[in-house]
Amino acid sequence: MKIEVYSPTIRRKEMDAVLTSLVEDKIGPGEQSRFLIQIARENLKFDYALALRSPAIALHEALKLLNSGISTGPGRFSDDQGEGSPLKAGQGVIVSALAPRYYLTVLRDLALTPVFCDVSSNFPCISRESIDAAMQKKPPGLEVKALVVTHTLGYAPDLSPILELGIPVIEDASDSFSPVSEEGAKASERQAGVSVILGLEERNILTAGGGALLYAVNRRDASVLRNSADLPPEYCLPDMNAAMAVIQFREAAKNLARRKEIAAVYTQSSLRTRHKRFIQEGDYNNYAFPLILETGLKDVKAYARKKDIVVESAFEDTPAGTGAADAAQCTEAYSLSLRTVLFPLYPRLQASEVERVSKLILTLP
Repeated sequence: MKIEVYSPTIRRKEMDAVLTSLVEDKIGPGEQSRFLIQIARENLKFDYALALRSPAIALHEALKLLNSGISTGPGRFSDDQGEGSPLKAGQGVIVSALAPRYYLTVLRDLALTPVFCDVSSNFPCISRESIDAAMQKKPPGLEVKALVVTHTLGYAPDLSPILELGIPVIEDASDSFSPVSEEGAKASERQAGVSVILGLEERNILTAGGGALLYAVNRRDASVLRNSADLPPEYCLPDMNAAMAVIQFREAAKNLARRKEIAAVYTQSSLRTRHKRFIQEGDYNNYAFPLILETGLKDVKAYARKKDIVVESAFEDTPAGTGAADAAQCTEAYSLSLRTVLFPLYPRLQASEVERVSKLILTLP
């Protein structure tokens, strides 16, 4: 039986929650969305959140809110007309060359200019160094007024040096979810953007079948986010989707533990090959199992197909992968878009399937 590269972790609990919402004739935005925000706040320790219909809407609103003026602080707007003045049409927003492609549509709709930022050869997130390089390469006269920092493939970037730039930061943590414990790091230390996006799409680590949370960790940023509290219902997450997301949050610890178990098996196989893994300091939530290939991606896909296992390019649907970002200016991102492959890693994999994928990794050409 074919092993797909991705499968949403939908079990009977999620199905029952959605069915209950349907039976009660409560499928539009309402009580379940409010309950989802409550459950999410317990896990993520934020101050305020909106439950929205898509990550694209969340990014659109986050960028629009920067025009409201954000309170002074690292990575935030001030009220003067210096580095922290509100976004205006034609100004620049730094995004990773390995960011989701929908970013570009949102920026275009807001008449903002993407400034593509490269990554390093062994880590898929932007850094202070790569941002500095992007600033030097940007078109003369283009003002950069915001940064969107993507937790690419669930890897967490080093935010502290980035915040020192004084440019407002929006974080996309859609694939790097892990609960914030009372004993562990404070949320404000882990996520310090003006606002944070947690996507709930089919392929995000938590899914509602579609949707996103847009939240602010700090009270002063939350006061600005509350300006969008009266969005039309067509922008807000339906209860049917919210009901599924509630269960996803409740089951997250178990699912993350299973991901860790599977990744440990794959890692042992990968260490016996010539292919490389990304370097992550600290814990990784094992959203995915990528390998940076020393051989051609086409050959690996063909080999996996013979084993009835689906693998895919990690960065095909990104600015680097689609050619939207200049390969000459984002050389590392372009190289990774050609050589990084994803293997099946999701909690519903059976032990026999994990063994098959592990053997595939071990015997890669």
